[in-house]
Amino acid sequence: MSSYRLTANVEWTSKCNAKCAMCPRHVINNPKLMTTELHQQLLQRLKPEDLARVIIAGYGEPTTHPKFFDFIDQLRDHPVQFDMVSNGERLDADKLAHLDGALGMVMVSFSSVDPEVYKSVHTNLDQQRVMANISHAQKTLKQTHLSVSLTPMPECLETLPATIEWFHSEGVYDLRMSPNFYNRAGTQDEKSQTRTLREIIRHYNLNALDLDFVPSTWDMVKQWSSNKFKCVPRNTSLFISSLGDYMYCYNDMAHNHSLGNISAMSVREAIQLREKTQAESELCTNCNMLGRYQGKELVQVAASYFKNQLIARAS
Repeated sequence: MSSYRLTANVEWTSKCNAKCAMCPRHVINNPKLMTTELHQQLLQRLKPEDLARVIIAGYGEPTTHPKFFDFIDQLRDHPVQFDMVSNGERLDADKLAHLDGALGMVMVSFSSVDPEVYKSVHTNLDQQRVMANISHAQKTLKQTHLSVSLTPMPECLETLPATIEWFHSEGVYDLRMSPNFYNRAGTQDEKSQTRTLREIIRHYNLNALDLDFVPSTWDMVKQWSSNKFKCVPRNTSLFISSLGDYMYCYNDMAHNHSLGNISAMSVREAIQLREKTQAESELCTNCNMLGRYQGKELVQVAASYFKNQLIARAS
């Protein structure tokens, strides 16, 4: 039996208050809400021997769930660490006060301080409200760590310096960015040079968002050896939908490739079942994550991971 751990990406809801440019929501049919009963069952499935952490994210906005406060309460005292990703618009003072201490980290997705750029990327969201919520979070969160995920879209890069400067002026220094432009399993046509994006990440010393899903280098080695399909981004994360389905890959926005449901299958059983699968042509053919972390780059990521761990332990 495989013994490595990974990260679970849990979707409380596939509904969202935004229509972001990088998120092809047209492929999400009938967005769903996780029920209270299903959430309680889910928590029983999440074991520290299987998971290093759980990120509340998915393809919806978790703060819009009508049971948000109840769900947060259900996370308290659970043996697995929970983090959350949010677009920030509804991350108001009441929600921040309630989640403080229940989550290890809250990560806000943000594109640009330029209003026009922000509007073009984070469509439907109130930029000033989001920025005010981030400022409030930085000032008030005591136990939960605040991080910001900068949007890797070509239109955001020109205003990136000004965006970083604003966050620094607010005391927010944990800024992260994916080394790949968003291209959800080929549903986006963007073919920009990934090399340029990675040079910007290095220049501004941004944390690599990919490393958030890597429990340890040794876990990644065991994942690599255990899975038939050698895709590190997929194999380091297990997506669990708002209906409780274990998905083949987190890039399956349409939720068409289920491995099974939490009602009948444990996390470890889902991991072992996925290990035997090959590439899914519908998802993998045009995905720009395919082939990520090969050869020399895999060694570089391992070195970066160890460096970050040493810095974290020293701080």
